[in-house]
Amino acid sequence: MVCDFFHPNIGGVENHIYILAVNLLQRGHKVVIVTHSYLPSRVGIRWLVPGLKVYHVPLKVLISNATLPNYLTFLPYIRNIVLRERITIVHGHASLSSYAQEAILHAHLFGSHFESMFGWWRGREGKEKDRKGQSTEHETRREIRTVFTDHSLFALDDATGILTNKLLAAALNNVDAVICVSHTARENTILRANLDPRTSYVIPSAIIAEQFRPPSSPLPIDPITIVVVSRLAYRKGIDLLVASAPRICSLYPNVNFLIGGSGPKLINLLQMREAYRLQDRITLLGAVNHHEVRDILVKGNIYLNTSLTESFGIGLLEAACTGCFIVSTRVGGVPEVLPKDMIEFAMPNEDDVVRALTKAIKIVTTGKHDPQQAHERVSNMYTWDDVACRTEKVYEDIMNKEPVELWTRMHKTLRVGPFAGIIYLIILIVECLFFLWLELVTPRRDIHYVEEDWKPEQFRKVAREEKEREHKEDQLDQTSNSPVRQLY
Repeated sequence: MVCDFFHPNIGGVENHIYILAVNLLQRGHKVVIVTHSYLPSRVGIRWLVPGLKVYHVPLKVLISNATLPNYLTFLPYIRNIVLRERITIVHGHASLSSYAQEAILHAHLFGSHFESMFGWWRGREGKEKDRKGQSTEHETRREIRTVFTDHSLFALDDATGILTNKLLAAALNNVDAVICVSHTARENTILRANLDPRTSYVIPSAIIAEQFRPPSSPLPIDPITIVVVSRLAYRKGIDLLVASAPRICSLYPNVNFLIGGSGPKLINLLQMREAYRLQDRITLLGAVNHHEVRDILVKGNIYLNTSLTESFGIGLLEAACTGCFIVSTRVGGVPEVLPKDMIEFAMPNEDDVVRALTKAIKIVTTGKHDPQQAHERVSNMYTWDDVACRTEKVYEDIMNKEPVELWTRMHKTLRVGPFAGIIYLIILIVECLFFLWLELVTPRRDIHYVEEDWKPEQFRKVAREEKEREHKEDQLDQTSNSPVRQLY
């Protein structure tokens, strides 16, 4: 799996990749993560529990943890990783990830069609031995398949959307399959990247329900607390929150707001609270760590989401799982997330948000919403085991497809656009020539192939031994500090 966005950063994409990778490991697959380095500690190879291998490629980050698109610079790194780990599927994540797009573009270089046309070096290397005396011939017959997961929605008519959509269209021009987290996101990605609908799949995200249990005792309905946990940015609809919160406080003296998150719109919330003198009614928590989200959600009766665009809305699932009644703008893939009796929709305007909150307050005060029942329903609807199983099905489908020849890829690349198509064709040709040069300079027989990896059982054994060692040390410390011991 390849993406610019991964741990130690915390976010929806980062968590999705990690939990999906862990579940695929538990199902018997080998999974390797490729991301950029996080100086000074995360460089090179690192391991995450329970045996997930992470390659931190030392390329500089441009902005917002995304690297600058540099197609040829990344090729030597991804080539070594794919070969030494014997990768069969390259799975990229996130439209704004340069690593994901470049890995998908480079993957075709390892296929038999490319090597049959330009693999003249195989006559010399095919029968040679690697460093351990094993034949390298099996490395020539592996087809690399590509999958891309899109987590976001993008516009089709603004400058940012036009630029990113053209980059995405070129990157996914020859991808084997595309996974989206909602049907709305699927339609958006098909239009943006000009994809064949038959290659796109919908697999929603999931949550770990045990981490979002509702409070053991019901919350009081006087006062009612409306919770907002979000990045305070324009696309999250914070302007709607600024406009509607004072009106709700005026209509309902027993309603308070609890807002967690940080961002450029924080100053607007502070100004609104000061202007209406609502310091005792609206609490601003600032930046919130991911492990603190559940503790904030259980303090609320209603969860408010005012996003202007949303591909899926994992925050809605987390809030519903903790027992909150949901109020959300009807945008993107949000209508696909929860049943109608667990959520009240509003159009993205101030008056309709106030109307939806008014109806939600009535539902909560009359006892028509059961937090425990909501938790059980969400727990059964979304599980990571189901996500991993459905992802496996996609992998099986693409492994049965016929590989695309290099000439076909070139013709499809030209169809990207009159100008962009020519540019990407030049990149494709230079990429092929650079790959051949790498095969000469760093032949495959000199690569240290990975023969054995850490397994979950090994991690559990080491963790158990480490806990036993720490327990014995604590016992020795207690014995040495005891009064009887000190007397002697």
